[in-house]
Amino acid sequence: MGSERDPIPTAGVVPYAERPDALSERELLVRARIHGDAAAREELITRYLPLVKSLARRFASRGQPVEDLVQVGSIGLIKAIDRFDLDRGVELSTYATPTIMGEIKRYFRDKGWAVKVPRALQDLNVKLNRVIEQLTVQLRRSPTIAELAAAAQVTEEEVVEALESGRAYSSVSLFSGGSGEDDDSLELLDVLGSEEEAYEVFERRRMLAPAMSRLDPRERLILHLRFFEGMTQTQVAARIGISQMHVSRLIRKSIENLRQYMAEDETLAEAARGRGKV
Repeated sequence: MGSERDPIPTAGVVPYAERPDALSERELLVRARIHGDAAAREELITRYLPLVKSLARRFASRGQPVEDLVQVGSIGLIKAIDRFDLDRGVELSTYATPTIMGEIKRYFRDKGWAVKVPRALQDLNVKLNRVIEQLTVQLRRSPTIAELAAAAQVTEEEVVEALESGRAYSSVSLFSGGSGEDDDSLELLDVLGSEEEAYEVFERRRMLAPAMSRLDPRERLILHLRFFEGMTQTQVAARIGISQMHVSRLIRKSIENLRQYMAEDETLAEAARGRGKV
């Protein structure tokens, strides 16, 4: 005669498959971003805290406790989670890394301490600008960070860090062109704006690439030197071997062409979307 066992209590027990720590990153993001699930959000923060610590340790030699930098970096992580777009097709770590680093660097800037961009990162940033343009033309779409890393023969983390370092360059404007010599008050579609997060910088540069590819080689070189390498018009003129006034005219002409090309591309894209709905 067998004895009956006491039933296992189930009230208040969360099924394993429903617990945040048993869910995939995508499931957690859906819960956190779409359904406002606080537990899923906390789980994402916990999972990516090691990334914050790793990035914070890069600044350990700058005189601030790593624990303080981790706290600051965690703010960047939370911002990245709260702003993450599920439709972007990128990993959260790819999106979060520059946001975390940007928050830490802003912390140093607020204290009046400059965070010098290593020369190697500056060089890689310039190289990636060229690679982005080339791959966009070859692939007929924007390249992924993995594709950029493969083409540049560096790691994905180095790609993100180099693109983030582009924020150190001066701001110049795409659609105003400037009227005076070496007018540096402009912003190239806010591509290099100091307040832009690195991922947004990356997206805007990729947006420009198809239109840039339609310019002639000299126009592309002038815009690259002026807006992406931060040269003054006088420096560009010396590099190209023409007058500063000629550089100014070519910049204005190129900007008008870019504006036209981007408008045409948008019109074609809208027409294609319209056909897809039929």
